[in-house]
Amino acid sequence: MIFTSTNLPGAFIIDLEEKPDSRGFFARTFCAEEFAAHGLKPTVAQCNLSFNHKKGTLRGMHYQVLPAAETKLIRCTQGAIYDVIIDMRPESPTYLSHIGVELTAENRRALYVPEMFAHGYQALTDGAEVVYQVGEFYTPGYERGLRYDDPILEISWPLSATEMSEKDRNWPLLESILIGV
Repeated sequence: MIFTSTNLPGAFIIDLEEKPDSRGFFARTFCAEEFAAHGLKPTVAQCNLSFNHKKGTLRGMHYQVLPAAETKLIRCTQGAIYDVIIDMRPESPTYLSHIGVELTAENRRALYVPEMFAHGYQALTDGAEVVYQVGEFYTPGYERGLRYDDPILEISWPLSATEMSEKDRNWPLLESILIGV
């Protein structure tokens, strides 16, 4: 695997190191030793799959707080998505900063999401399918979320949001969280 650091400490883009032959290629998609060597948490507690019927579908921005904070390894296995992560660590120099990465079935790229990062994505194609390896069990009492269109975050989504859950549509704005309204 090829690990590329991002401008958000602890977040990595992970590309495959393909070993081609006449049949196609072989590549490792996960290795606990390689993750640990890069300072990443290699724990996998759950694997999840989401399927999105329509281009423009938006999921997120979700995270869990301590003691149930999650790491995630995100990969698009069908179609394409625009994946966004936001640093939610108050002590971090990149607090509330975000990056967006295009993950596609063709580029086979993955995004490693550290603990205390909000995560969400938008389907860029009909039929986009996403696989998540998650480092902690889903714990509803520790779940938090941010609005995808929060003006403080200034996320530039590639498409208009066409489908979204009511829960994601109604997360509070950061301003109300930060000033305790």
